[in-house]
Amino acid sequence: MSGGVRRGVHADGVTVRVPAKVNVQLAVGAARPDGFHDLANVFLAVSLYDEVTVTPADELTVTCSGPDADQVPLDRTNLAARAAQTLAARHGLSDAVHIHIAKKIPVAGGMAGGSADGAGALLACDLLWGLNSPVQDLLEICAELGSDVPFSLLGGAALGTGRGELLTPVGAGTFHWVFAVADGGLSTPAVFREFDRLAEGRDVPAPEASPALLAALAAGDPDALAAALANDLQPAALSLRPGLAATLAAGTEAGALAGLVSGSGPTTAFLVRDEEAAAKVAAALEASGTCRTTRTATSPAPGATRLTGPHPG
Repeated sequence: MSGGVRRGVHADGVTVRVPAKVNVQLAVGAARPDGFHDLANVFLAVSLYDEVTVTPADELTVTCSGPDADQVPLDRTNLAARAAQTLAARHGLSDAVHIHIAKKIPVAGGMAGGSADGAGALLACDLLWGLNSPVQDLLEICAELGSDVPFSLLGGAALGTGRGELLTPVGAGTFHWVFAVADGGLSTPAVFREFDRLAEGRDVPAPEASPALLAALAAGDPDALAAALANDLQPAALSLRPGLAATLAAGTEAGALAGLVSGSGPTTAFLVRDEEAAAKVAAALEASGTCRTTRTATSPAPGATRLTGPHPG
């Protein structure tokens, strides 16, 4: 919306930090009549962040800096812009803000970078406009924006059901990760279409969370978690990007406890025992020539967090 009343606007702007995620289990059901799939999606937020800064402006604009910034849409279709539009419309406010995204999460990499930016912009606008919305209200908007956006707001560790937007927090100890960033991205809808193609002619079981995986998470047991990692979208991602198999092999040969495609890919995630192992596996992956770069991180990480600007009243 473009007109409307400005309520409690803070002129200096607001910066919110938002985490990437890894799916330690992604169980996918058959396609529903609406085209979505029921999921049992165990999310972990990891310590790899984008920062979203929102300041008052004459019109809604988006800019982006950082790795792969040229791949980020800067129009009103960007999830961060859509978050501002949706929140403004709900409260009869102008959506005239400038949104700047300082990007470190891989773009189209299966780590929910776009969803994180949507959640970050939503919280930043809510603070900028002095709305102090209840978390549940923000989560409702997040679910409208996309299946992964609610988790980006909350962070930590959670089981997502429905299409992934219905969240139940779960216990999680500390885990260490290496992420291998591939050249180019993968379209999430394309990966789901390939999943459907590969599933033709067979019964797809209803998705359920693994009790063994949830127990390993809560215990902080990396060996047990490594044995339970699972991603039903991995065969589809490997079908579309066969080269990812070499990346997975390189990481496990370097000493990772386990590796899997992160979400819809093409980023691959490697669970390692500790910080020292993370450095060793990351160096081996970069030397292997099977990925563009690597990032190390720990989990769980907090969700959308205000860095600068007004605190909620």
